[in-house]
Amino acid sequence: MMTTTTLQAFVQSLDPKTLPRVLQIQSGFYHGGSHYELSGNECSLSTGDVIKITEIKVKKVIATYNKFSRLPAAELPPDFPGLFTIVADKNPYHSIEEIVQTLHIRSLPFGKPTIYSHSKLEVGDIIIDKGKAIIFNSVEEVNGVTSVSCKVTVEGINHSFVLPLSHTGEFYECQDERIYTFKEIVDWKIPKNRTRTVLLKEITGNCRSQNLFYSAKGMVLNPVYEVKTLTQYGGFFNLLSDLDVEVLDITQHCDLKLFSPILNIQDIFEKTTNEFPLVAEILEGPLKHCKAYKVLKCGRRIVVHKKYQADRIIASESRSDTPKRHFLIPSTYKGKFKRRPRFFPTVYDLNIAKTEMVDLYVVATKSFHPVHDEFSSLNVGDLLQVKKFKSYEVLCEGTKTLVDSLECTKSKDGNSVEVILPLYGEGGFMEIVHDSRQYSLSELFNFFQLPLNVKISVRDLFTVGEDILANTSVLNLEEQITDSYLLVSLYDKPEDVWELPVYRLSMSFQVVGQFNGKVCSSPTKTNIEEINEEEYYMVRRYENHVQLPPPRPPKTPVYVNKSRPMFMQEMLPKNEYAEETLLLENQKDSLQTCSENDLKSATPSKDKVSEQH
Repeated sequence: MMTTTTLQAFVQSLDPKTLPRVLQIQSGFYHGGSHYELSGNECSLSTGDVIKITEIKVKKVIATYNKFSRLPAAELPPDFPGLFTIVADKNPYHSIEEIVQTLHIRSLPFGKPTIYSHSKLEVGDIIIDKGKAIIFNSVEEVNGVTSVSCKVTVEGINHSFVLPLSHTGEFYECQDERIYTFKEIVDWKIPKNRTRTVLLKEITGNCRSQNLFYSAKGMVLNPVYEVKTLTQYGGFFNLLSDLDVEVLDITQHCDLKLFSPILNIQDIFEKTTNEFPLVAEILEGPLKHCKAYKVLKCGRRIVVHKKYQADRIIASESRSDTPKRHFLIPSTYKGKFKRRPRFFPTVYDLNIAKTEMVDLYVVATKSFHPVHDEFSSLNVGDLLQVKKFKSYEVLCEGTKTLVDSLECTKSKDGNSVEVILPLYGEGGFMEIVHDSRQYSLSELFNFFQLPLNVKISVRDLFTVGEDILANTSVLNLEEQITDSYLLVSLYDKPEDVWELPVYRLSMSFQVVGQFNGKVCSSPTKTNIEEINEEEYYMVRRYENHVQLPPPRPPKTPVYVNKSRPMFMQEMLPKNEYAEETLLLENQKDSLQTCSENDLKSATPSKDKVSEQH
């Protein structure tokens, strides 16, 4: 039996995987013959009209405090720059089916909720005590029965098992100690038809909301959704889910062929390979304000040649006077680069960098005074050639202790003096680069390892729009990732082909038909993406989530703090743009007082690098 509900209640309980859905307007905000301007689209809806919902997304989130609080509510955008922890929901779930219908369960990292049972569970040979955390991995069909694949650790052993949706009991959400961005909470951690209480930990950027407060009891998040809809007559517009409208879901009794199919970029990417190439008409252009996407206007037709995976290099502009900009540079970038100095806050970082190239020369940007006589002192301006790692014995309170160290040579009065530095030394070092060569992106990868500091010396003349890297200062090339793209061109310029990112653009299309012209298998134009902080965080966190993090620097030995606590305070590192560092960089021509043998060109040959490794 079909029942009428409010648009807000319908959207909150909607599973996006069941889209599209067809609704009939019953009553409420819209009246027959009335016209409204909705998100820039004029439309007319009357009681009895039929609309098709093609997509939903969070437009804003209303953050409120408990009923006893006098703190005002705040309206937060989906990209609010905050970090939060989650307060576990104290209301029980009474079946596995209720959990599946309420929580987001998918194979992605944040799509695995952790639940515990209020009573003991016996699943096959596994006995799970009450209160034991159970990880819900995915929903799947097992012998024709829809079930949840679960994992639990009992006495240090991991067990996998399945629970059918029909299984009943009393289940609760486990307390989650992880820290989430606001977008992660909005996308993954707000249950359907339930509220979510969170604790604000930190605001990581500029906050426009003046009514947001830190509260020990947390704030309750209530999302307001933007609903993309289509009328039977081709009208395409957006609704806010909090409008006072009652609707009736008639999807099962309506022929979906009456509506023109609306696809987003992900829908096209999910098509099978033999469905390409195809021609699509843009119904809604990208919201991203970027010159490269200005040509993707509503009404234009594009050719989608193929879908594929492509390499990107994550790069960040190194500037201290403005917010840091981030880029995704394609491996096909045709510009040229020159190396720029890197900055190393500790001796440990020098040791890691030494494995990356044959000759590493640095200048000290901060003085260093060791605790033990076995190690050397440094003064600002000392020139060092990094040599090799070695462990040294030091005598501390009558006991010999091995300390990991780095051997270097220091140029003094035309002579080379051996310098021994402990890895825990928190000095400051700037790389000396005597390398005027211009490198292509592939040559940088052949000769060096990331991260690497570079500057654009020759711009790419084949970019979509202008080369946005050409006006940057120093770029830090951080790491290489692989991402999903569509290879596209304008219908009237099929020879100019570039890559369109699948997961960072929001667009809507109608597929017009197959393309019968010449198909391209690689881009002819370079598409450089500038990404915001949120996108930067996501590509670094998810695209390479299988990689292990880099090793952390060693902690300062306890005996150092006991012996000379004041020295460690003197050794605090300075910012790479501190006054001393800038002075050294501006006067780096005067640093060439060393002999030619000590400061030879750092341009490596490929054979030499291969021999080193």
